[in-house]
Amino acid sequence: MRREIREQNRQVGELLTEFIKETVGFYDHIEREPVCRPAAKDRLAAIQEQTIPDKGRPVEEVFREMQRDIYSSTILGQHPRSFSCVPSTMSLVSWMGDVMTGAYNPHASCTVNAPAADLVEKKLIRWMCGQAGYPEESGGLFVSGGSIANLTALTAARDAKLTWGERGKAVVYVSGQTHSSVAKGLHIIGFGREQIRVLPVDREFCMDLSALRSSVRKDMTDGNIPFAVVASAGTTNTGSVDPLAEISAICRKYDMWMHVDGAFGASALLSSEQRKKLDGIELSDSLSWDAHKWMMQTYGCSAVLVRNQSDLVRSFAAHPEYLKDAETSEEGVEFWDLGPELTRPARGLKLWLTLQTEGTEKMGRMIDHGCRMAELAGKLIQEEPEWEIISGPSLGVVNFRYIADGTLSEEELDSANQHISAEITESGFAQIFTTELGGKKVLRMCTINPETTEEDIRRTIEKLTKAEAVSCLGTARNQSRTA
Repeated sequence: MRREIREQNRQVGELLTEFIKETVGFYDHIEREPVCRPAAKDRLAAIQEQTIPDKGRPVEEVFREMQRDIYSSTILGQHPRSFSCVPSTMSLVSWMGDVMTGAYNPHASCTVNAPAADLVEKKLIRWMCGQAGYPEESGGLFVSGGSIANLTALTAARDAKLTWGERGKAVVYVSGQTHSSVAKGLHIIGFGREQIRVLPVDREFCMDLSALRSSVRKDMTDGNIPFAVVASAGTTNTGSVDPLAEISAICRKYDMWMHVDGAFGASALLSSEQRKKLDGIELSDSLSWDAHKWMMQTYGCSAVLVRNQSDLVRSFAAHPEYLKDAETSEEGVEFWDLGPELTRPARGLKLWLTLQTEGTEKMGRMIDHGCRMAELAGKLIQEEPEWEIISGPSLGVVNFRYIADGTLSEEELDSANQHISAEITESGFAQIFTTELGGKKVLRMCTINPETTEEDIRRTIEKLTKAEAVSCLGTARNQSRTA
């Protein structure tokens, strides 16, 4: 068996050597690739028919098959003209960290298993807490993404603010722009939909403070227990930042936990130009922060941070007999005491590698660049008479839509903007999806990739304004007027 494994290892080494060279070349000209690469129906059908074999197949055969049938049809979220959702900004430095970490496969749950990796992640968490303005007693851990970060923080909030008997009367406050993972997380930890208050937003799509105050007072009058507010630092839809300092004051007044979903926008703490927008984040009790959104990391590299690390320990620490030998001391707190995972990968090593390589100043400039690209997109749209800005630019996000000459119904405009989105996305040149704001279908661009150029933005806006849906509507209007 050992000889067989060694031979397979040799083949893997040759394949990976070739793969790394090809991958670096691919990224050197990624802008020439289509953003969307649909899967061929015959290849999907072939995968559907495949079974797990009793006897293995040659590693090179399977490797080639994976390249051809699976990886070739992924959407390139890391493409400089991928503007949908919150696109990936991954760098090959982070990928190198993935390769190295995967090769050594450290069990990063406690100091004993991987002392250096453990120290690196602790230093990174301490650094991120410092960026957020948290005190010395703060802490946290790396998790897979913002959804798990939110879930972990809300679990700590529940256990810090509520007794078991109070949970049925507890309510939490979010806005109409809060990420869907918050409601999902609240459901997982035992709260029903009727316990979630979805508050309106203002003209900037930020949480309405007067609505928050009045809702809290009403709940208290009705015998409910307000226990948490989830604020956003960079909403997915609009990049909006809720009034963090004001929300904190309300939370302190009514003894509520303040969680900030900063999965996307917390990275602006590294920017000299954008950091001011996050004033008040230091007053929160917990924060989610995705490095894989705006800090050049591959998935998944997210952090959950808390103002007081003991809040995580209260919710998650467990000390079974089979872990006694791995405990560094009776007082020592390991990563397995801070979250739901026991076995966990060292998610922070690639971030450490990236920060050591790039430095924080360059990271801040990348964030500033993304914001400037959104500002450019907004400026170009404002120059088009049949288009309007709906929100932003804010933290690299701008929403806009085609409005024609004012003669079309809302339904017709919604349909036109949906067709414009589909046309440019299917062309492969750029990826732009729609969202809904104020009941209107709008086009949304998130321009945070540091490789996105002004030319990318200009050509994308040009293609949008000359889309077939726009041309057809213009022709139809002209014919109607002539008739």
